Amino acid sequence: MLPTRALEPSVQEHLRLEAFEGKFDVKDFVGAISEKLIAQSKADSGPFDPKPFIRTFEAAVDKLIVVRKDVQAKTEQMEKSVRVAERDYSKKMAELNRGFEAVGQSFSGMETKMNEVGRTAIRIGEQMESVHQQRQRAQAAYDLIDYYGQFAKDDTSRLDALKKEGKEGRRKVAVLLRRLATVAKEVDLPHSDKTRENIDRYCEKFEKDMLHLFDRAYRRGDPKMMHHCAQTLLDFNGGASCVQVYVNQHDFFINRVAESTNIDNKLTRSWGALPDPDAPPPITESGLQDLFAEIRTTVGQEAQIVQAVFPNPAYVMQVFLQRVFAQSIQHHLEQLVARTANMPDLAFLRILQLVHQQTSILVEDLKAYELPSVVPRSPVDANEFDRTVKGLPASTAANTATAATISAMLETAMEELFVPYTEGQRYLEKESRSLGELYTNYLAKFTRYHERTGVKGKSSMFGRMVDQLSAAAATTSTSGSSTTSAQAAAALMRFGGLGSSTDRAPEKAEDPIREEDGLLSVEVAERMLKWHAEAIGRCVELSPVSDVPKHTFALLRVLSAVIANSYIETAIETAQARLDAADSKSEPSMQPLTVLREVDLICHLWQRYVTMALLPLASSSVTVRREMVVFNNQAVSRIEGGANQLTQKLTDAIIAWLSAQLAKQKRTDFKPRNDDLSFARVNTEPCVACCDMLEKVRDAAKANLSGKNLEVFLTEVGVAFHGLLLEHLKKFPVSATGGLMLAKDLKSYQDTIDTFSIPSLHERFEFIRQLGNVFLVKPDILKSYITEGYLGRIDANLLRPYLAQRSDWGQAEKGFNDAADGGGAQGPDGKGMRDRFGMGRLSMIMKDLEPLREQISMPSMPMQGMSHIAGNIASSLANARPSRFSGAGN
Repeated sequence: MLPTRALEPSVQEHLRLEAFEGKFDVKDFVGAISEKLIAQSKADSGPFDPKPFIRTFEAAVDKLIVVRKDVQAKTEQMEKSVRVAERDYSKKMAELNRGFEAVGQSFSGMETKMNEVGRTAIRIGEQMESVHQQRQRAQAAYDLIDYYGQFAKDDTSRLDALKKEGKEGRRKVAVLLRRLATVAKEVDLPHSDKTRENIDRYCEKFEKDMLHLFDRAYRRGDPKMMHHCAQTLLDFNGGASCVQVYVNQHDFFINRVAESTNIDNKLTRSWGALPDPDAPPPITESGLQDLFAEIRTTVGQEAQIVQAVFPNPAYVMQVFLQRVFAQSIQHHLEQLVARTANMPDLAFLRILQLVHQQTSILVEDLKAYELPSVVPRSPVDANEFDRTVKGLPASTAANTATAATISAMLETAMEELFVPYTEGQRYLEKESRSLGELYTNYLAKFTRYHERTGVKGKSSMFGRMVDQLSAAAATTSTSGSSTTSAQAAAALMRFGGLGSSTDRAPEKAEDPIREEDGLLSVEVAERMLKWHAEAIGRCVELSPVSDVPKHTFALLRVLSAVIANSYIETAIETAQARLDAADSKSEPSMQPLTVLREVDLICHLWQRYVTMALLPLASSSVTVRREMVVFNNQAVSRIEGGANQLTQKLTDAIIAWLSAQLAKQKRTDFKPRNDDLSFARVNTEPCVACCDMLEKVRDAAKANLSGKNLEVFLTEVGVAFHGLLLEHLKKFPVSATGGLMLAKDLKSYQDTIDTFSIPSLHERFEFIRQLGNVFLVKPDILKSYITEGYLGRIDANLLRPYLAQRSDWGQAEKGFNDAADGGGAQGPDGKGMRDRFGMGRLSMIMKDLEPLREQISMPSMPMQGMSHIAGNIASSLANARPSRFSGAGN
């Protein structure tokens, strides 16, 4: 064992007990002990010697063991001291708890005794209060009897003396007089009438004196005296007379009466543009603006004064504001309305809307002056006779809480302000009449044009529309009750300058009509919708919320009667009449397509307006909204039906003209003489005429139609013309050289139809071209040619009428018959010739057309007769002419 080495002082410092207090780290502790030894080891150049480290660590461990024993000894000593202290603490806490419990029991006993004393005091207080009330009741009854007796003797000296005691005396007199008046009405004794008269006379004198005192204080600007007078009169009879004096003498009403005579001098702004429907509605009026500005200023000042003077400020403000509405605002509104008496109804409606808008803003501003509605009770009134003697509350209306708030009163006053102009059906009739006048004047030239250009002997759309309006308006007078439809019709009839077709007088000489007067225009429709939108805005502004849906429906009927019946359907009717009256020998006009284009645009614009602007206004009434939707759909359906008829008539006219041109084909056109003149022609005259017509139809259709409308229209024309050509080829013999002319004609037809850009028509006319080539092939390859391409899908028997037109058919017919007879025999593969060539049914060639037939539809104007698009080519080959154009070839 190594000898023990004395520790360095620095190491002994780290082995003291204080070094282990706080945060202790073993690594740092070992490093601090061996720090000096490490430095010495590094300084020694020899090999590492562990002995110094071992001796130092052994000495340190011995020292640490001694320190640990000291710490354990101290810990045991401290634990003993803590246990002794805990026992002493427990004894003291137990003694304190026993002391607190004794104190708590003492306080509980004291509280019980205090509660008993309190209940005894409450019983004594209630008895004293009862005795006091009985004493007050007896004293009040004694005083009333005493004063009543003095009035019976016509002696008022005591009341006069009490009245001269100042403010408190006057308030007591007011309460006594009110109670005496009540007693006088209930007493029925001899000579009580005279006493009642004396009391009433004294009450009247007292009220006049208080009003006079209030007036003097008002003129001096003494708010304290005014408050005293108002409170006294409130205790006396509710204070209504005081409020009336205050309101009547207010400078605002006196000055307005003086200025009302000069109000016409202010109404000079924008009156000229007021009846103009294209001018924007006015948003301000100088006189009204000045009046409302003065009202805002006056009410703002008055709210402060009323709160300082009157004990019931909410009631006073209501009386004041009612007077403002009933006198100042109503008077100004009547003058504005009187100014529009000699103007169109639009001026009246715009003025009414202007005043309503400005008044609504004023009402919202005045609602900010809402005052407390509970009236403070007078201290003297606590012993009121009616409550103390009879046990009943006071019956004076002004001396109770105000039932209605200022906001509710303002809403009611505004509603009553416009009742004379919007009550019942007055507003709706005015609005319908205004729209009727505007639309009638605006469409006067349009209507006159179509009346004069209508076909004689046929009733025009305008005439039927007027007759329908007359019948609808008549239901109002005969049944006694009117619907929105009847009201709208009556308004149009009375104020639109219309009469039934039987009652209209001969027209006077008018300006000559022009072609542009009768054309449909989107700008015209936009203008009418703009006027209608302004009317709808007024309807929402002026009508009660519950009436907005039905009023909107009524105005929709007015709009529909004009834009659908009088405008769109009239133009469609005229276009149909022109097509019916047109000369079948002349080329049909494409002008109806222009009409259809404008109809499509106007209907789209109109329906967007109905959907976005009108239907949402009827959302609060499911029934009215449903009726509006049904009515609107019926109107659109009528227009679609008229457009369909016009499209069908135009298609018939085009096909009839094409048929007439084909009928001009000469029998020698496809069997010419072998001369230079015959071969110099590129196409025959009917072909040139038909191609020109088809190009005009194409250009007009693409310029005026779009989407499915364009596709359906061109498809029907192409299919019908295809049927004409099939029948046309059966009529003319074709020589070998004539086949070239025929091929050129058919190629021209195909090229023209290809510009329609419709795949189904391309297939049909490719079939026509291949059918024309049967006149060019040699007889020996004819059998094989008709079994190829589109012809291979057709029964050979159906092609016989065309093959018979070949000039050499007599020679080729025998071979063709042999091939046809062999069609029923079985071939080497067990199938007949018709099966091998795929003949027998035309449905194979129509497979590509089926999707077109199923999908073609017109969103806004679905055309009729489209079943002919999917017509069977085989039936066209077998029949004399297409069924749809049975008379085209005659």
